[in-house]
Amino acid sequence: MFRRLFWLMTVLAVPVVIASPMFADLLGYSLPDLGGVTEWISPILGTVMFVWGGRPFLTGAVDELRSRTPGMMTLIGLAITVAFVASWGASLGLLHHELDFWWELALLIVIMLLGHWIEMRSVAQTTSALQSLAALLPDEAERVEGDDIRTVSPADLQIDDLVIVRPGGRVPADGEIVSGTAEVDESMITGESALVTRGVGDKVVAGTVSADTAIRVRVTAVGDDTALAGIQRLVSDAQNSSSRAQRLADRAAGWLFWFALGAAVITAIVWVAVGQPDNAVIRTITVLVIACPHALGLAIPLVVAIATERAAKMGVLVTDRVALETLRVADVVLFDKTGTLTKGEPAVVHVVTDGWSDDEVLAVAAAAESDSEHPLAAAIVRAATERELTIPAVQDFSSSAAVGVRAFVDGREVSVGGPRMLAERSLDALSAADELQPNGNTMLHVVVDGRVVGALALADEVRPESAETVRELARRDIETVMATGDAREVAEAVAAELGIDRVYAGVRPEDKESIVADLQSDGSTVVMVGDGVNDAPALARADVGVAIGAGTDVAIGSAGVVLAGDDPRTVLSAMSLSAQAYRKMRQNLWWAAGYNLVSVPLAAGVLAPIGFVLPMAVGAILMSASTVIVALNAQLLRRADLSVERHDG
Repeated sequence: MFRRLFWLMTVLAVPVVIASPMFADLLGYSLPDLGGVTEWISPILGTVMFVWGGRPFLTGAVDELRSRTPGMMTLIGLAITVAFVASWGASLGLLHHELDFWWELALLIVIMLLGHWIEMRSVAQTTSALQSLAALLPDEAERVEGDDIRTVSPADLQIDDLVIVRPGGRVPADGEIVSGTAEVDESMITGESALVTRGVGDKVVAGTVSADTAIRVRVTAVGDDTALAGIQRLVSDAQNSSSRAQRLADRAAGWLFWFALGAAVITAIVWVAVGQPDNAVIRTITVLVIACPHALGLAIPLVVAIATERAAKMGVLVTDRVALETLRVADVVLFDKTGTLTKGEPAVVHVVTDGWSDDEVLAVAAAAESDSEHPLAAAIVRAATERELTIPAVQDFSSSAAVGVRAFVDGREVSVGGPRMLAERSLDALSAADELQPNGNTMLHVVVDGRVVGALALADEVRPESAETVRELARRDIETVMATGDAREVAEAVAAELGIDRVYAGVRPEDKESIVADLQSDGSTVVMVGDGVNDAPALARADVGVAIGAGTDVAIGSAGVVLAGDDPRTVLSAMSLSAQAYRKMRQNLWWAAGYNLVSVPLAAGVLAPIGFVLPMAVGAILMSASTVIVALNAQLLRRADLSVERHDG
């Protein structure tokens, strides 16, 4: 709406401004004589602009006055109404020609519409970015139609449709398994990387991955109940959010409203008292028009738009501007572990053997797992590749859900699996492997020709960027805390590796929320970084919730900032941007309000005793200059060096 109005009013403003006698005198050109038509161009088109383009501000002013909270809309509404009435008075010869403000009225409406368009556009950019999170769903779904299988878009699925999810594929919609059993990667929901076994009758959620076997799922949720609809509702909530800085701008406009009204009353009384009623009308109207916040109307929208744009380029999606503002004063950052500080995927961390070398065990295990699409298999193959081991060719590969894999490698039967595989073959686990399991590792044993030759311990791998993030937070005097549902041994090992200040292990979702509340009760401003449903209560409780973009829509819906990627260092950039953006907001507010505080008394004639009264034309030029300065100052945010920005507490 504001974009359409801005362009329409800009087109109408051109003839209004050009045909204005005051503007012509200001630039020194003569208006053409069109038989009396010229003098009515500005009044007629200016009236259209006032009624059409000024309507959002007039209705907004009425709402503010009804709620007894005059603000930006009231100040704008007052200025354009006074300019409209005074201009008609001047056009009809009822008031002094100096009060012909048609060109000023036109420019005022255009600039204010521009400010509101910029404000809405910044929200629209965030909307587009958030909608891209729907990419967590697969592009296509395989729907069973009788004896045929048809490829369709997930958006075309209906309740009770039957879909096939193949090994390694993502579930296209919420549903219930009706055929097959698979180990499912639900880390986007639970935040924990361990796979879970799902069989007939179990629920599965859109976006989760069938790790090893194909399953058939009956769809149970479409339309408004889908994850995409949840994200769209989140966007709607984000559009209605308003930061404290924006409310500060509204309060500043409210103060300026009373300031302008008071100045106008005093101006009228003083000029009438000194016996100059004509000047009383001119000066009073000039004060009311010049007090309108051209620059104030652009001060915050420009900074918000640029900050949102810079944030999006960094992979930070701002869903609540209060969150972006609050990041600058955070003194505690609470991290979830899995999927946040760690990769949320398994990696080989230990190899134990019985008569074989580590490389030999890892090589045959990787060979046996090479044809599997299971995440644990991928981790084993990746570990062998990183060690530059030669992976032998395999024959007769087979796998069994929740048991393991079997293949022939160089003529020998090799099996890799967990406790169920050992139990089926009546084999004992290696004692060294038993010692590693309490640390939270997943243990897979390697059996060659019926003999256990080794075991692999797999655990969630710590992100290399996490240590850098924790070090930088410490440099900024920000305390780091980690809360996880993992065992204390695992949690403390990760915390020691990263340099985390405080650790909470074995916690439940409600425990995480309580931890946040306790930290806040100590006077701390808490940032919570997480990615799963189990993090949602803590994300909502925190002063700023930061959700990993690959997390669940529930986590994202509870957060004010969403990281499109999974690099925790992005939190540091967001904090730096928060400090820079808030600084620009304050600078622009002071400049915009300062202009009014100086120009209004001058327009009222406070220096009239020494022979100086601010001409309306000069006031208009200063008003435009103030707007340009505010815009240029906001643009400097684009070049701000966020990498060296220190913590602004």
